[in-house]
Amino acid sequence: MRLDHVSYAVARDGFVSTVQRLGSALGAAFTDGGVHPRFGTRNFVLPLAGGTYVEVVTTLDHPAADRAPFGRAVARRAEEGGGWLGWVVAVDDIAPVEARLGRPAAEGHRVRPDGFDLRWKQIGLLELIDDPQLPYFLQWLVPPEEIPSADPRTGSRIAGLTISGDSRVISDFLGGPADHPLDQTDVAWIEDEEPGLVSVDFATARGPVTL
Repeated sequence: MRLDHVSYAVARDGFVSTVQRLGSALGAAFTDGGVHPRFGTRNFVLPLAGGTYVEVVTTLDHPAADRAPFGRAVARRAEEGGGWLGWVVAVDDIAPVEARLGRPAAEGHRVRPDGFDLRWKQIGLLELIDDPQLPYFLQWLVPPEEIPSADPRTGSRIAGLTISGDSRVISDFLGGPADHPLDQTDVAWIEDEEPGLVSVDFATARGPVTL
């Protein structure tokens, strides 16, 4: 399994300041990713070395934010004070995941400032809402050179994740080994009162950074 990106959710009134704070910590500026009209959200993204990226996301004042699972998950995390929403696993074919979870994936898209319509399918948000330690799955529907991680803006990369939860639950959900569920990304497990993605370790030109 390959880590695609990590998602940081925040309330609308703290959106810009959070984008600036995380960009300063990682030594590069985020770019405007645009609006997700089907989810009632918008984001800024920072492509990293190693084929991953960081997303900072907030809700829009739009009915889709109350209907779509992604919008609901973002809103809930923002209401809790903001922070890491979750981690996202990239798959080449989402159909087996759809079969396992018993429902079709949701189609998403956003139009970038350059006019390109970025499209994908995602599934697993309902499970993440119920159990925040779980990731969700994403399949890109555009050429590899168009996905957000294809054009890294910095030499910083994700070195590891710290997750509060049960590695066996993650293993069952992903269908992979519990001791190393992600290729090229270390995962540390802790036990905390609240399950979920606790922190992300980055390797940067200025040394290690944990957010």
